[in-house]
Amino acid sequence: MNLERVVRPAGPFTLALCTKHASDATRHVRDGTLTTTLRIGERVEVGSAHQTLDGRITLRADTEEGLERLRFVLALDADHTEFLRRFARDPLIGQATSRFQGMRQLRMPTVAQTLLRAFCGQLIDSRRARQLECIIVRAIEPRVEGTGLNAPPTCASLARSAPVKLRQLGLHASRAAALVRICRSVDLERLHDLPTEQAAQFIESQRGLGPWSAGVVCLEGLGRTERGLVGDLGLIKLMSRLRGRWVEAQETAELLAPYDEWAGLAGLYLGMAFKHGLISLPAERPVRFPRPAYA
Repeated sequence: MNLERVVRPAGPFTLALCTKHASDATRHVRDGTLTTTLRIGERVEVGSAHQTLDGRITLRADTEEGLERLRFVLALDADHTEFLRRFARDPLIGQATSRFQGMRQLRMPTVAQTLLRAFCGQLIDSRRARQLECIIVRAIEPRVEGTGLNAPPTCASLARSAPVKLRQLGLHASRAAALVRICRSVDLERLHDLPTEQAAQFIESQRGLGPWSAGVVCLEGLGRTERGLVGDLGLIKLMSRLRGRWVEAQETAELLAPYDEWAGLAGLYLGMAFKHGLISLPAERPVRFPRPAYA
């Protein structure tokens, strides 16, 4: 990493909050420093980020293009001050916007990796889903010397993977076939050039994918906050507690609707608020949580 740049994020930003549970096959967090592999065209670079006590972020990469890509991954320019102001008194996320105001959604180095994450994430066990993603990335991408990390997957590398191999690694046969078919038919990076709704519609039109997968791709791959994770298991559990009955995946769209263009970020804050007991819930009643049909 030959270049270094010290930048001040636009709006509140806390690297520790953004990178919590961020480690995977392409990045890790150690001693407060995020190290990640990056795709710059056909080239792979390594970038790192560390936050100083005054709030600034020290970025390191091999090239200027790498530094700019790292800014995108960290969402440093995605000022969410308006989101915090607008929903400061919201009954569901108001307290979370105060306690976790520096939290943003970390993005993936490639859109292809978010599609892989969407297919793996259809498992009910989120830990197993993340493990499966790491297993596949490590199997199809080379290790970057001196980092212990692998290069980010691309459409090309996923397209070269035989569905039967992905099945052997643990991905369901139908999901493996759909993933390879999509990556062989379109360059997913071109979704950056489309309006959010059009990009989401493309994802939802693919066999085996739906609103939740479109939310993953838009939020973590394209950096768009307009689309939330409709059908996310955490939101299903929260809404079920609020209503005292098991809700269907599509009903969580109602939970995200009040947040308009901030629905994607609101989902992140709803999850944190629920996890930390910051939402006033009815007296707990037994709610059976059947296996959700992620898509």
